[in-house]
Amino acid sequence: MSSTSFLAKNEQIEDVVLDQTLRPKDFDEFVGQEKIKQSIGIQIQAAKERNESLEHILLHGPSGLGKTTLAHIIADQMGGSLKITSGAALEKAGDIASIITNLADGDILFIDEVHRLNKMIEEVIYPAMENFKLDIVLGKGPSARTIQLNLPRFTIIAATTRISLLSAPFRTRFGMNYRLDFYTPENIEKILARSAKILNINTSPEAIKAIAACSRCTPRIANRLLKRVRDLGQVRKVNLIEPVIVKEAMDLLEVDEKGLETTDRKILDIVIRKFNGGPVGLKSIAAAIPEEEATIEEVYEPYLIQIGFLARTSKGRIATRAAFQHLNEKYKEDQGALL
Repeated sequence: MSSTSFLAKNEQIEDVVLDQTLRPKDFDEFVGQEKIKQSIGIQIQAAKERNESLEHILLHGPSGLGKTTLAHIIADQMGGSLKITSGAALEKAGDIASIITNLADGDILFIDEVHRLNKMIEEVIYPAMENFKLDIVLGKGPSARTIQLNLPRFTIIAATTRISLLSAPFRTRFGMNYRLDFYTPENIEKILARSAKILNINTSPEAIKAIAACSRCTPRIANRLLKRVRDLGQVRKVNLIEPVIVKEAMDLLEVDEKGLETTDRKILDIVIRKFNGGPVGLKSIAAAIPEEEATIEEVYEPYLIQIGFLARTSKGRIATRAAFQHLNEKYKEDQGALL
């Protein structure tokens, strides 16, 4: 079985259905993010006791940590209908107006990648969020007039991976603001054990630990890797997934024991071998890979920093002792002074 044919399984249509199946249905099933769950749970209980809609919620943090799942759970707990859209899909003011005018009291509007909203739409949303009113301009020129529509008491849950791109007036209109952090290995193992049970995959505890170690502390990646291990186990006709199968699957996916992928290793290789461990600027790294600066900063760097392989300084990126050791390179003792 070739690496190409194995990797092609990433595009299986059934994965979309499986992702929905693996999604937790309530806070009890949702592993991790304990303080956020507790806070949101209190807000939900209080809102239901007052018979009010929930305050608007802003969820931010790296992708794959459960922002969409939390929106589904919140909507279910509140007993409202969940409407889903994305910032990129809302191109003009009429788009958001048509959505919110069709909401009912208690409904939840989930806007994914909300940082991609243009400023015109933000201006329309402001009064809708604060006063549940929508201003609509009819006509053009001197004859134009404005009418105001009353809206139902709905809740916006916005998710973003780039909160810095949201304007301050927009951010302050959210009554609750939560950052989702990377998960602990123990929580990832719990998530994998639950997913394996749902998918009817017979795995050893050691195999679960091995997959968790490669998951970049992210549930979405953990479940994706579990499905790829399942595929290989099925092809190899094994009844129990053991670490040897996990290792073979990770080798085919070019994922190492720390969860680093090809691009991660390229970044470290460039910083250590081409720039002597740094400091090196983001532009130089992007040009050497080549890759977009935003992709490096938002997709790859957070995890490399999280596991202590990379550090950001005022002069640029610097590789740590752990990164040198991971690539089997000799660490320069004067490197520590740069950190």
